[in-house]
Amino acid sequence: MIFAINEINKNPEMLPNVNLGYKIYDNCGTMDILRAALALVSGLKGEISDGNCTKPETVQAILGHSGSRPTIAFEQVVGRFHIPVISHFATCACLSNRKEYPTFFRTIPSDYYQSRALAKLIKHFGWTWIGAIAVDNEYGLNGMAAFIQGAQEEGVCIEYSEAFSSSDPPDRLQRIVEIIEHATSKVIMAFMSHREITMLATELYKQNITGLQWVGSDAWITDHSLTDSEGHSILVGSLGFAVSRAQIPGLEEHLRQLHPSQFPDSQFVRDFWEDVFDCSLNETANSQRKPCSGFESLQNVESQFTDVSELRFTNNVYKSVYAVAHALDNLMKCEDGKGPFLNGSCADTKHIQPWQVLQYLSTVNFTTEEGERVYFDSNGDSPARYELVNLQMTNKGTMEGVTVGIYDASLPESQQFIMNNIPVVWGNGLTEVPVSVCSDSCLRGTHKVLQKGRPVCCFDCIPCPAGEISNLTDSIDCMKCPLEYWSNSQRDACIPKAIEFLAYDEILGTLLALFSLLGLFLTMITTLVFYCHKETPLVRANNSELSFLLLFSLTLCFLCSLTFIGRPSEWSCMLRHTAFGITFVLCLSCVLGKTIVVLMAFRATLPGSNVMKWFGPAQQRLSVLAFTLIQVLICILWLTINPPFPFKNLLLYKDRIILECKLGSAVGFWAVLGYIGLLAALCFILAFLARKLPDNFNEAKFITFSMLIFCAVWITFIPAYVSSPGKFTVAVEIFAILASSYGLLFCIFLPKCFIILFRPEQNTKKHIMGKTSNNDIHY
Repeated sequence: MIFAINEINKNPEMLPNVNLGYKIYDNCGTMDILRAALALVSGLKGEISDGNCTKPETVQAILGHSGSRPTIAFEQVVGRFHIPVISHFATCACLSNRKEYPTFFRTIPSDYYQSRALAKLIKHFGWTWIGAIAVDNEYGLNGMAAFIQGAQEEGVCIEYSEAFSSSDPPDRLQRIVEIIEHATSKVIMAFMSHREITMLATELYKQNITGLQWVGSDAWITDHSLTDSEGHSILVGSLGFAVSRAQIPGLEEHLRQLHPSQFPDSQFVRDFWEDVFDCSLNETANSQRKPCSGFESLQNVESQFTDVSELRFTNNVYKSVYAVAHALDNLMKCEDGKGPFLNGSCADTKHIQPWQVLQYLSTVNFTTEEGERVYFDSNGDSPARYELVNLQMTNKGTMEGVTVGIYDASLPESQQFIMNNIPVVWGNGLTEVPVSVCSDSCLRGTHKVLQKGRPVCCFDCIPCPAGEISNLTDSIDCMKCPLEYWSNSQRDACIPKAIEFLAYDEILGTLLALFSLLGLFLTMITTLVFYCHKETPLVRANNSELSFLLLFSLTLCFLCSLTFIGRPSEWSCMLRHTAFGITFVLCLSCVLGKTIVVLMAFRATLPGSNVMKWFGPAQQRLSVLAFTLIQVLICILWLTINPPFPFKNLLLYKDRIILECKLGSAVGFWAVLGYIGLLAALCFILAFLARKLPDNFNEAKFITFSMLIFCAVWITFIPAYVSSPGKFTVAVEIFAILASSYGLLFCIFLPKCFIILFRPEQNTKKHIMGKTSNNDIHY
């Protein structure tokens, strides 16, 4: 402080024609500090001989104290007199309360920021399950409260939180040691002073409790006296924040010029001098040391006092002095009309009041020679910037705080930690970051489920259900995949659902296609047989024209079944249902025509009957055409109003998409089926009526049997079609088409082919006409 004041007084650009004075109170103890504060408030009147220079009755600012508890005590007193108080080391967050401490400022960040920074530090290294211990006073309890709040916001859980002080009974410390020993967390946040951490480390060392990673507050993390404790090895690898180091040009030279003659009443200077030079300043004292010559000098002496390599809190004192100087300088240089007071007025420079200095101090904003910006926020706090310190053992066997990173709260959230390339030493000599979690991280594809009655950091990892994924570690919930996507086997990505339809390359599709082609082949063989024997009585007697037309329609039926296999498209959906409806009606129309011909032919054998002229070849063709045209009209209306279309069925199965043909108009579909059913029923009835005809001639019984199969197939088709899922709906429809087609082919044409090929002796007019009637029957 003296160095800074002298430097300011020598600076012609700052406070010209004004000298700063000071009075130092160096007594310890809260009561002595309170007495000093009251003395500063009351002031000592004194006039200076120069008439143009006056000395204020009260001080303009108070620098100190370093402790939070004494500062709390005297700030409540001096704050009533509007005297600014600037501390370089009082970090209690409670001092930021402007209602309680309206004149308090500090050049060290509040414990609130340090607590939040410590919480972020713990989260930065992935520690989510920790213990917390604090010193049992305002500093520790307030700092711990802010830390716990910040830790909860960062998702860090506190396994235990304890507080003690150096004055507590020994059993209190023993209880805390037992808690640490039986805890599962391996990281401890210690918000305490060097006295308490020394006691705790010593006790842990005695009981051989190791393997702990310590995270400490700035009150002990850089304290050199820790090396002197018995259990200091327990603390090697500790991490914590410390006030940033700085260089103060000229300070070392100033310290080396120190001489006892400058401070004749200072007991500290006297003891220090005698210890460094091993001499005695008081010749009358009974001492074993030689008298000091008075020519001793610190210029070539290396001691902790002259070491300026670790200027942390010292720099805060330096900034405090300059903050007051800048406030006074701004006050002195105020221009009328631009001042901060009523109507832009300025202060009377010969009668400066502390409340006026307070006003200017709140707006101070300057940059030191080292490039550090100094200002105070609305609570009197300085910006939060720390060095991340790691306690490491040196070659000399002492612990030293090595700066391994920087924390700057003014930067964006993701950039507040800046780690340098210096390797970190971890607790218990570990070479990698220790792990301290209640539960291991949940991998992708799982989500966290909290354990009942335990903190949020204790959870089980449950695999995501089918159709849901988690693509991040430690996911709280699983995300549902979009409608056309499904989760993969690892449950960490959504993949397109498999599209399912009756394809040619699967077993079911291949078999149905083979049966369709087999039916086509048999139909063509039958046609060839009938064509080669078209002049034989059997072929001629069975209305060869309708037989060939029936075989042609059966060929179309077998080919129609192939349209149901393969990926549905707009055209295939319209083709498959309409082609099926028309070809089957053509087929049934031919069967119906053959049945009517049989009945008419039997009637024609009766004496005087003339019915065959009413149902000759022309009428047969017209009937087939008429019956088929009705179905064509139904299909045209269906395709015009609401045709079938390809449709992705997403509801039938959750894990795959069924690509099917939507009927469009259900009425159209059932109208097509109904018309086919009507013709089939009519064929069956007429064939049933003709079943009593002579055996050798009777084709009606084969038609009856084929229609019985046909109706049975399609009656069972309806419930099977409605209840079959997905591609099996199409398979049921193909099976019904093939079964009914094979039924017609085998029942109507197989017996005839057998006679033509293997019983040629029965393929005669005489055998066909038989002997059941004495009348001649002509065809």
